[in-house]
Amino acid sequence: MKTISTSVHVDAAPDRVWEVLTDLAGYPAWNPFIREAAGTVEVGSRLTLRMFPAQGRPMTFKPKVLAADSGTELRWIGRLLAPGVFDGEHWFRLAPAADGGTDLEQGERFSGLLVPLLGSTIARTQADFEALNQALKQHVENRTRTSPQRTTQP
Repeated sequence: MKTISTSVHVDAAPDRVWEVLTDLAGYPAWNPFIREAAGTVEVGSRLTLRMFPAQGRPMTFKPKVLAADSGTELRWIGRLLAPGVFDGEHWFRLAPAADGGTDLEQGERFSGLLVPLLGSTIARTQADFEALNQALKQHVENRTRTSPQRTTQP
């Protein structure tokens, strides 16, 4: 088993980050790693994700959503060929920060027979996660700055 984890602080509330993270149709506008995404973000559904690693060929996965807790966690599992060959349990965890922002953790736990053979590929994936984190941060923060301020009526 091999686990990689990355994190970033986003200057926006978790609901704003969640909104962008779960807008799969919007991925091409900001996401450098998962450039094509489709499906419904709900437990039990299958997503179609086309990933473009910085070092490697594009690949399509159809992971199953394991958790979709609004503003808190999005988690899925993808498999290559059959369970136990090469499995990846991927997550995004959002936590409210004291400053009103969001601490985002993105990670993946890889398991299966091929993990020892794909160690260098897994290691390179961390840079792709970090690029996604930075792009998500920038996109959410730019949207937050340009959104109209909400006002309450007396």
